[in-house]
Amino acid sequence: HASYWESADGVAFILRQVIEKEQPQLTECEEPSIYSPAFPREKWQRKRTQVKIRNVTSNHRASDTVVCEGRPQVLNGRFMYGPLDVVTLTGEKVDVYIMTQPLSGKWIHFGTEVTNSSGRLTFPVPLERALGIGVYPVRMVVRGDHTYAECCLTVVARGTEAVVFSIDGSFTASVSIMGSDPKVRAGAVDVVRHWQDAGYLIVYVTGRPDMQKHRVVAWLSQHNFPHGVVSFCDGLTHDPLRQKAMFLQSLVQEVELNIVAGYGSPKDVAVYAALGLPPSQTYIVGRAVRKLQAQCQFLSDGYVAHLGQLEAGSHPHAPTGPSRAALAKSSYGGAAPVDFLRKQSQLLRSRGPSQVEREGPGTPPTTLARGKARSISLKLDSEE
Repeated sequence: HASYWESADGVAFILRQVIEKEQPQLTECEEPSIYSPAFPREKWQRKRTQVKIRNVTSNHRASDTVVCEGRPQVLNGRFMYGPLDVVTLTGEKVDVYIMTQPLSGKWIHFGTEVTNSSGRLTFPVPLERALGIGVYPVRMVVRGDHTYAECCLTVVARGTEAVVFSIDGSFTASVSIMGSDPKVRAGAVDVVRHWQDAGYLIVYVTGRPDMQKHRVVAWLSQHNFPHGVVSFCDGLTHDPLRQKAMFLQSLVQEVELNIVAGYGSPKDVAVYAALGLPPSQTYIVGRAVRKLQAQCQFLSDGYVAHLGQLEAGSHPHAPTGPSRAALAKSSYGGAAPVDFLRKQSQLLRSRGPSQVEREGPGTPPTTLARGKARSISLKLDSEE
């Protein structure tokens, strides 16, 4: 069985052509935005910079950030050039832009920071300009050559529910996703989309170093995975599972997310157990391992069978989401990321404190109709 979104049959081809005609397909960095840097290119702060970056391409990256509403909003980026980060951008200006009104596509300059000796920068969003619940694209532009890094700032309400997917362990049918076109497990995209449609925040984690961010995100885009928060390891590490666990612990303790389910490989069982996730909500893809059978749910029949259980509502934590009419608009490879951001912001609003207080932080939504009744639409057109 092949996932619908991975199929290449006639119907899928026609739908793709229609979508592409109506809304031309865009790459990760080509959203329909009005982008004009507030500052023109300037001479480098350090004379050696021009020599160092000659004949090498940029490999800048910024970390997706998730914060609880009312908490400090801090953005992080790293600016490197060349394969394997052979050149570090040190002591140079970087301008930080945020699309505060995703519907308008306008980038707003929030401030300027200077990279440190390791090419990193930390930018705290000023308290008076803190953003409300929603998903906001961020772009960090190097003043000297206008190369940039991109990420998303996601602001959530306390108790927002999330589902975690380990990229390496649960999606790929091959050992590595660095090949030319590694296969995706049948039904994987649809399972992720099913959770997203029900209003859950999607979190992707991987043990890969952040220098591979562009290639991994491109792979997610190629296979039309839904948008979500993506976490990488901070550089090369001998213990990627520990970094995964630390990141997820921070989401639970600092962001106050309620993680209701986790997907991965047998190696991820200990990570999810450390979060306090019960075996009934820990899903492991692949053949069952006898010593782990009491600690998780093995999806031995694959994602297709699991998706059937979710859609039938037979699973104890199965969301009862809406029809998938707008699927093409909410994926990495979709044609309208702005529409997705607006939709996701509304979903985050609808799953705010009022619902958590009434139903309890561990209770999945009963129906989407209830969520819509409580939904507070973001007034993007009136934001400053």
